[in-house]
This record gives sequence, structure tokens and C-alpha cells, in this order.
Amino acid sequence: MSQTRVFIHGLESTSQGTKGVYFRKHYPDMLIEDYTGSLEERMEKLTALLAGKDHLILVGSSFGGLMAAMFAGQYPDRVAKLILLAPALSLPDFDPYRKHRLEMPVILYHGRFDEVVPPDAVRNIAGETFSNLSYHLVDEDHSLNRIFGDLPWDDLLRD
Repeated sequence: MSQTRVFIHGLESTSQGTKGVYFRKHYPDMLIEDYTGSLEERMEKLTALLAGKDHLILVGSSFGGLMAAMFAGQYPDRVAKLILLAPALSLPDFDPYRKHRLEMPVILYHGRFDEVVPPDAVRNIAGETFSNLSYHLVDEDHSLNRIFGDLPWDDLLRD
């Protein structure tokens, strides 16, 4: 069964940001789009992009992490794995998904010095939402740019 790998950028980023450029270079088959507008508009675009696809590996950064987690909450049977980078799970938009226990593997990296998305709140929310969570608190800020390229992406993007 073939997998579909997807990268979802953050609120103020684009597909041309550091992470999008990295993924496009190293994983040319990865779906990397630009998302603009409200969360609802972004989710509509993501849902349309992934229509008819399953065995998804979603990589979401910040607001894109929120989007990836929301998509997984809506379509848990279609998502094989989530990789969340400083995901904005502490926003109220994620509250409806917190009552479900999602069982797909979730790998979460968060910077200890993140001043945009609070690591402690996200860790608690992730712990109660994802039953198969691998959580990594790293000596980084919100962007995770110093460690991003050194993460074991070949392994992370395999299910």
C-alpha cells in the first residue's frame, strides 16, 4: 500500500519556507501546498487536496500541526502517522478533538524555549489525545530551525 506524505506549514509561513524547501528537495513526492485564509478555509483546502487518499503521513508545523491533528481527528482511519512540530494544539479550535483518543503513531517535537505555542500546555493536550505519542522536548525555540534538518526524516516519514 503506497503512502502519501504531506507537509502543512504554519500560520505565517508558506510552502516556500525553510521546512517546505527542505521537504521539496529531499522528498519530491511530498504534497506541499500553500494555505491561506481562516482555519476553516485552510481545512477545506487540505480536505480537498487529500480527497480519495489514505495511508497518510502528515507533517504539520505550528498552525499546520493543529490542522494535521484536526484532520486526523476527523479521518483517523486515513492517517497512518502524524509528525507534529510545535503544534498549536492549545488553541480552542482543537478542543472538540480532545475527547477522542487517536491511536495512530504521533511524533511530536517542541522547543523548550517556544514563546509562541506553550510547550507544557501542548504536552498535556497531546498526552490526553494521542494514545501512541512519542514526545520530544528539545532545546529550541518555536521554529525548531536549528534541529529541523538533523531530525531522522527518513525514519520519521516511514510508517
